[in-house]
Amino acid sequence: MKRQEFLSMAPGLAGISLVRPNDDAVLPVSTPPYLKKGDKIAITCPAGWISLEEIQPSIKQMESWGLAVRVGMTVGKRDFSFGGTDEERVKDMQIFLDDHTVNAIMCARGGYGLNRILDQLNFSRFKEKPKWIIGFSDITALHLHIEKNYHVASIHSKMCNSFPDDFSLADPIVQDTILSIKRSLMGTSMKYTAIPQVQNRTGVASGGLVGGNLSIIVSMMGTKSEINTDGKILFLEETGEYMYSLDRMLMTMKRAGKLNKIKGLIIGGFKIKSDDAGEEFGRTLYDIVYEKISGYAYPVCFGFPVGHQKDNFALKHGMKHMLTVRKDAVELTEISE
Repeated sequence: MKRQEFLSMAPGLAGISLVRPNDDAVLPVSTPPYLKKGDKIAITCPAGWISLEEIQPSIKQMESWGLAVRVGMTVGKRDFSFGGTDEERVKDMQIFLDDHTVNAIMCARGGYGLNRILDQLNFSRFKEKPKWIIGFSDITALHLHIEKNYHVASIHSKMCNSFPDDFSLADPIVQDTILSIKRSLMGTSMKYTAIPQVQNRTGVASGGLVGGNLSIIVSMMGTKSEINTDGKILFLEETGEYMYSLDRMLMTMKRAGKLNKIKGLIIGGFKIKSDDAGEEFGRTLYDIVYEKISGYAYPVCFGFPVGHQKDNFALKHGMKHMLTVRKDAVELTEISE
């Protein structure tokens, strides 16, 4: 049956688009209330385990910001590599998602485990009163999930296991990255620069900022936590992967259409395993990236200060940013709306 014949038989459908638009690309992202002195921040372990002793520097630092810190029951718990059993980690995270007196939730560390509990979490109370979720690496799964399904901004940043034992003696770049968490939480409009690289592709782009750990992003494909990149600025980071594995993951993103409608691409820190002798892949990271995006013209920058490294700055995931890549400068600026 021809389309015209079908529409003439069903006049009520004549004014209705038969192709549903991608709502994720157009719905605005809501910003949780920024924190002020006296507000409460909770710490939980939805992925890997960590001891109470190890999070003491982060507690001390966040209390110096005027925040009241509440430690979840999973801190100090251990089920092999996990911060407690799946059931314990669900319960702890659920308590903090539901508690409207908690203004932010910091994940204590990454590791692995969040995707095991995502589908068991209930976000109905979170939707009523969104709060900041903080973390990176494995926590990428949570950032993607709440941005896609609830259109809420979050903070991609270091976690409790990265706070220095003595803040006053820490490397200045470490101090600055930790303070970037505070600035993000308390409403500072963020702006970052990166060292220009000859491999960059110049240009200017604006859009919601989404991304995180590459392997986690790829592992979310085909689930209700799958990343939406259409009209967005995409940032990627990775650690401990072989070059061929990076190629495979980026090829998957290309085949899934995740690289063709983005506004800009940010490549952060990539700690790459050396090829095994006799199994050399023969391509650089720059080669791999440009092979996947050769048909597009959006700006690209390498070496951005985000990832498993000292210069891992807090980024407001989901919020609108402007990326400016020039030969002599790279800037990522939050756009206030």
